[in-house]
Amino acid sequence: MSYFVTGATGFIGRHLVQELLDNRDGEIFVLVRAGSRDRVERLLHSWGDPARVTTVTGDLTKPGLGVAKRWVREHRGGVDHFFHLAAIYDMTAPDELNEQLNVGGTRSALDLAGALDVGVFHQVSSVAAAGDYHGVFDETMFDVGQGLPSAYHRTKFESERIVREESPVPWRVYRPAVVVGHSETGAMDKVDGPYYFFPLLKRLRDTVPGWLPLMGIDLGDTNVVPVDYVAKAMDHLAHRPDLDGQAFHLVNPDPQPTTELVNTFAAAARAPRFTVPLDRRVTGVLPTSLLPRALQPGGLVQALVRTAPAQLLLRETVGRLGVPPEVLEHVSFPTVFASRRTERALAGSGISCPDLEGYAATLWTYWEEHLDTDTARDGAITDTLRDRRVVITGASSGIGKVVALKVAQAGGIPILVARGKDKLEETRAEIEAHGGRAHVYGCDLSDLEAIDSLCEQLCAEHETIDFVVNNAGRSIRRSLQLSEDRFHDFERTMQLNYFGAIRLVMGLLPRMREQQRGHVVNVSSIGVQTNPPRFSAYVASKAALDAWSNVVASELVGDGIGFSTIHMPLVRTPMIAPTKIYRKFPTISPAQAADLVIAAMVDRPHEVNTALGNLGAVAHTLAPKTTFRVLHLAYQVFPDSAAASGGATDETTPQQELLARLFKGVHW
Repeated sequence: MSYFVTGATGFIGRHLVQELLDNRDGEIFVLVRAGSRDRVERLLHSWGDPARVTTVTGDLTKPGLGVAKRWVREHRGGVDHFFHLAAIYDMTAPDELNEQLNVGGTRSALDLAGALDVGVFHQVSSVAAAGDYHGVFDETMFDVGQGLPSAYHRTKFESERIVREESPVPWRVYRPAVVVGHSETGAMDKVDGPYYFFPLLKRLRDTVPGWLPLMGIDLGDTNVVPVDYVAKAMDHLAHRPDLDGQAFHLVNPDPQPTTELVNTFAAAARAPRFTVPLDRRVTGVLPTSLLPRALQPGGLVQALVRTAPAQLLLRETVGRLGVPPEVLEHVSFPTVFASRRTERALAGSGISCPDLEGYAATLWTYWEEHLDTDTARDGAITDTLRDRRVVITGASSGIGKVVALKVAQAGGIPILVARGKDKLEETRAEIEAHGGRAHVYGCDLSDLEAIDSLCEQLCAEHETIDFVVNNAGRSIRRSLQLSEDRFHDFERTMQLNYFGAIRLVMGLLPRMREQQRGHVVNVSSIGVQTNPPRFSAYVASKAALDAWSNVVASELVGDGIGFSTIHMPLVRTPMIAPTKIYRKFPTISPAQAADLVIAAMVDRPHEVNTALGNLGAVAHTLAPKTTFRVLHLAYQVFPDSAAASGGATDETTPQQELLARLFKGVHW
């Protein structure tokens, strides 16, 4: 088999190429613009089999996609499958651009497919081709008199019509619903569809108690699918025999109420949920056709957003959060998309659309760490970090990685430090792909001589060292009773969390004194304030770093060098993974923790504490005996983890969950 793919650098396209490389043999030709070479080179590396992928220079806006006639002559009759994915997928794009790329691009692709005499032309359309059709729309339906309310709807309908009526070769059509990120990795390339509402959910999470229900309205139904399902289904359907001349709905087979979808993401974000007092449990007793249009699911939203006052209001409210008013009008579908034909064709393949609840948290985490642009829009942050060099330890994952991404987003230059360089290189590649700069240094931060060499290299290669973020750390959750023959646990924890951290700072101090400025941010722990049982090794090492910083801060303030200590609550990072009970504990995300680090660099406070951490410190001062009795109760309620004790399970009890919620963020 051989393949020709347009739009291979796009979101669906690059996942489809990966599926073809993983599951099929033969050469894959991908159409690229002359100006996209750098992006293609990165993709060739990520696909893992660059020898099988050949780039073909062309242009979506030119006849025959602008492919050289000589190339066409040489490959005529040699392409089995032509996948046309190149298009614009944007409700807010202007009419002319939609027409040029979606309709004109499809005509050009068909011209090339005919000239190549390909085996099958695969058109990636959209459920938008169904327009505003009310009712069930199955895969045999196309032109049924539906309205086409936007340029996107019109051009998707028209491009599919051209394929159906004018294709010079056999064809198949695929209509994906709203495509979201990868269900296993969360990877997404842009803000679209439900992602427009994520900043609002973030704002609600940070300002409104999660237990407080919010009033909502019935927004009708929507339909979202993860990109990996779309790519896998297309690959399988393209290679099934006897399916030419058919369309396939790559959709969730069950309609998804939009409010339920929003609440699913709200749960992933730990934001308040929405309640709908008047929904289809009430209005559903009447046939939809008997209801006024404004009372039909989603109809009230459409009626409101089309008015001029509403447009102005929306631009000045949700528009400032990045939600275009045009998107609100199409937030739901009046159509139910049947997919029985697709399900039959996929039967036995193991390919099915996963349930959103199973991967919503993955999508949210990826957005929060990679696509949230709040940092870049904050003037105070960009003014502080632009062109500043920030040394970040433990930057290969978790808090450190997200801090690096946010520093780069603000125009800073992260200097990534960790023991293994491979993951650091991946982070640097991501930063550079978005136009940023980063540097990578591999170093074992428990090796003091290696730290000395690192400091010499950093001072030699960088004119300034503006910030140091001591984030790398080792955590051990084990009772003293189980540690009596494990003194090395205390040595190793102290070596990395304390000696490694101060060795790095001391090695960089001469440069900071020379430049008369510098700031150190220590990622400490709420445990230093609350002293939870089973963390004697970890809390002692963090307390030592706190004490050292407090002492030397008074010596260095005259040199323009300051320290901030963050007593971090429990964070969902790989470090807490061995303790399985933490899966049900209230935690903050690495992105929330990274925001605290960024704020510490900007505001430069002496300490960043939580209310509960401060309460714990006060309790130890005012009522130490009572506090230790409470902690001993927790010691009895929370046993050693299976990883520490050799037990088989880490099941949680109601008492544990209650204490975890009462003392949110404490490392029990």
